[in-house]
This record gives sequence, C-alpha cells and structure tokens, in this order.
Amino acid sequence: MPSSAFVTRKACISTGAGKDEIIRAKSPLRISFVGGGTDLPHYYEQHGGAVLSSTINRYAYVTLYPRQDREIRIRSLDLGYTVKYNVDEGPIYDGVLDLAKAAIQRLGAERGMELDVRSDAPAGSGLGGSSALTAAVIGAVAVYAGTLLNSYELAELNYTIEREDLGIAGGKQDQYATTFGGFNLIEFHKDRVLVNPLRIDRDILNDLEAHLLLCYTGRVRADLGLIDRQVRFYHEGRQTTLEGMARLHQMVYEMKEALLTGRLDRFGEMLEEAYCNKKRMNPHVAEGTMVDALYETAREHGAIGGKLCGAGGGGYLLLYCETGRQSEVRHALEAMGGQFTDFAFDGFGLQTWRSICR
Repeated sequence: MPSSAFVTRKACISTGAGKDEIIRAKSPLRISFVGGGTDLPHYYEQHGGAVLSSTINRYAYVTLYPRQDREIRIRSLDLGYTVKYNVDEGPIYDGVLDLAKAAIQRLGAERGMELDVRSDAPAGSGLGGSSALTAAVIGAVAVYAGTLLNSYELAELNYTIEREDLGIAGGKQDQYATTFGGFNLIEFHKDRVLVNPLRIDRDILNDLEAHLLLCYTGRVRADLGLIDRQVRFYHEGRQTTLEGMARLHQMVYEMKEALLTGRLDRFGEMLEEAYCNKKRMNPHVAEGTMVDALYETAREHGAIGGKLCGAGGGGYLLLYCETGRQSEVRHALEAMGGQFTDFAFDGFGLQTWRSICR
C-alpha cells in the first residue's frame, strides 16, 4: 500500500503556487486488529511491540486559508468551537482544539492562518481520530511553512505533539498508521519504529471487508484513566496483564499469516482471542458500558469474533461475521442502541494538496 505523505507534499511545494492558495489535507482513521497496548513505551522498550492495523475510508480533514497578518484562527466544523490568538503570543492550552494549537506551535508558524477542521469520527471512538486530525494539521501547516518531512518524521512529530507537548496518555500506533496508510504490521523498538506494508491479495481484502461490521457502542468516557491503569498493572507485575500483553504481541504475527494465506475464518476467531487478552491486560476496558452485552448478542446471532477498538470505555466494536447472518446481527444490536458504520479499507495515508477554489 502506498504512502503519499512525502510525494504529495513535495509536489505541492514545488508548484510555486501563489500565497493566497488554500491548502487542504486529509488523513485516515484506522482499525487496529491486534497488538494495541504493546505500542506503549513501558512495554516495547523492554520487549518490543507490534500491531496489525489498516486505515479506512473515514478521515480527519483540514483546510488552511492564508492570512496577511499574524493572527491564528481555528474553527471546528463538528463542534462549533473557534479559537483565536496571535502568532507572537502563542496559544493557551485549555482543552479546546489543543491538538491543532500544539501542531501549529511545534511547526513554528510565522504567519497568520485560518484552519477549518472536522472529523468523520466522534472523539474517543477508538479509531485513532486524534492522531488523524493532528496529522492533517501537521500536513497542511508544513506545506504552508515550506517544511519538507518524510513519513517517519511526520509520524514521530505527531507522537511528540500528543504525548509530550500535551501529555495525552497513549501508544504510538495511531500516528504511524494514519501517516503511512494502508494495511501494515508496525513494529516498535526502543530506538526505532518499522512500518511493514502487507501485500495482501485483493480478493482476500475484499472478502475480509465483506465479513467485517463496525458498530458504535456509545460515547467514550474520557475520564477513566484506562491507559494509566494498564501501565500501573504492568509495573506492579500483575500476572494476567503480563500474559495478556505477551499473547497480544505474539498474535500480531499469527493473524498476519492467517490474513496473507486467506484463512479469514481463523482470522475472525483470533479477534475473539485478542479481545479476551485485551481484557486480561486490563479488565476495566468495557466496565460501565454496553460493549460486552452487545458483543455477546452479536456472537449469539452469527458473529464469529470481534474486539473493542481503542483503549476502551466505549467507542466502536469491530465484528467478523458470517455474511448470511449480518442482517440478523445488525437488527439485534440496533435494537440495543448500536449504530453501524459502513467502511472500506483505504490504501493511502496523509494527503495534502493546494487549491485555488475556496
């Protein structure tokens, strides 16, 4: 699967476009099949880590309008928020559009700009929406500033903004998934990250798409501290946490083999095992939500396997289901409040381009 971040931006910068041209960017959301949790430094710095994931045709979008003064304006088209500040004064981090503010600040903006941002995913959905939005902002502002970065540099900058500048708890997979795009096995080491694109037969990918359902289970409660708990369990030497993480790490390579060889029912069964080990790693991931009830109902009506996307607390449930029973699963879960989202795999990562059209 191609990564277009570097090529697209190089082409845009070399056009010699006018100063009033609009810059647009979009970066995809992702589905992580297995390995989440092993992409946190406390684990991969000792053991290495890995995730198996793919981007999908749902995106975060940014449109950048140049200004002739030194004012920054950021508008959220989803939430209706607008923030304004001067380049010389810098932003105030108050929980409102902080990712966009921090990305602009980290790139050292020297000119004014207006940014419109929006996303196809609700906050905390478990689809990597925060990293996708940050990637799109980085991409647009980098073009505006004439800064050329390759895909690894873009992903690492994204990680720095989220985890270090803003102190948001989480791992490292989302930043790399959205920047590179496509179906990847991403490996994490103390001194490097390796993105391994998978050459999957198109018929297998189409068949996998046909078997997958994506169900929104409800708004994520962001105050649970699930990642902090997971890290604490690891440092305390909680046996089931250690065993769950080790098994998730091992399963990345087993599920990759099942996928490449077209054993999709086995792939679906391993989603079930992955979810069980996710709960062994942190038993609180579905606490206080409808997730487990929805999942058990799906299994009763024909789902072979599935898992909760993201760190937990709600969000999207990914299901691998017999095609002939998908209507039954949909009706059963919709009766419980589940909402289904159609999607397809996307082979591109961060994309930026210039436009003379407002």
